[in-house]
Amino acid sequence: MKIKLLVIGKTDSKNLELIIAEYIKRLGFYISFEFQTIPDLKNTKSLSEKQQKSKESALLLKHLDATDVVILLDEKGKSYSSVGFSEFIQKKMNSGIKQLVFIIGGPYGFDETIYTRANGKISLSQMTFSHQMIRLFFIEQLYRAFTILKNEPYHHK
Repeated sequence: MKIKLLVIGKTDSKNLELIIAEYIKRLGFYISFEFQTIPDLKNTKSLSEKQQKSKESALLLKHLDATDVVILLDEKGKSYSSVGFSEFIQKKMNSGIKQLVFIIGGPYGFDETIYTRANGKISLSQMTFSHQMIRLFFIEQLYRAFTILKNEPYHHK
């Protein structure tokens, strides 16, 4: 199985990019992982929130294959402990799917077309985080999930 994280917009912080790159490198020891950034929309000041979400959704859908299992990182999603998330990842790997795609939306979230396409939703917290910070939090949790599955000492119970 391959895992892809699909995000809208680049990360503005070089420090954040360095930490994300470190965890992406670490993930490479466990699974094929791809971090894909879709460029920010241009001239969004003239767009309503609904129009912006619709345009972002169209861009996201272009990067999905029909066989992809799509999980949205969404505040209305299911919450997991780190161990629970590792079990979720193990079940997906055992299911024989080719690619598991996690998506972090833009500043306004997702359009209904993305919710319709998605196979599930996960919430990392009831708190709201910037869509740039959540990238690091998710990638770190994905790395943590693999260390849990391998009984490595990174995660402490």
